[in-house]
Amino acid sequence: MLPDIVNAYLGDALWALMIFFGAGFLFKNAKTASVALIALVFCFLIECSQLYHAPWIDDIRAAPLGGLILGYGFLWSDLLAYVLGVSAGAAGEMLFRKRKRQL
Repeated sequence: MLPDIVNAYLGDALWALMIFFGAGFLFKNAKTASVALIALVFCFLIECSQLYHAPWIDDIRAAPLGGLILGYGFLWSDLLAYVLGVSAGAAGEMLFRKRKRQL
């Protein structure tokens, strides 16, 4: 139903958006740019961890929850999806804050 490119990367972008919201929850008083940076670094570290394949971490990835959190294989294109997801969250927060100040 959706274009293939959306189907391929929407999940990764939404995952990064979730990480952005989680970082914002943990660091409530941080600026939006700082929260975005924290979220991107976390996403990039998880993606880079997919280059490492020791038996113990592959066992974690074999479990459904472990696979959802750690992923399975490194893809450069996922990094772009993470940037887009975190950027969408940061843009949404900035718009929300601007609108809140206007009221």
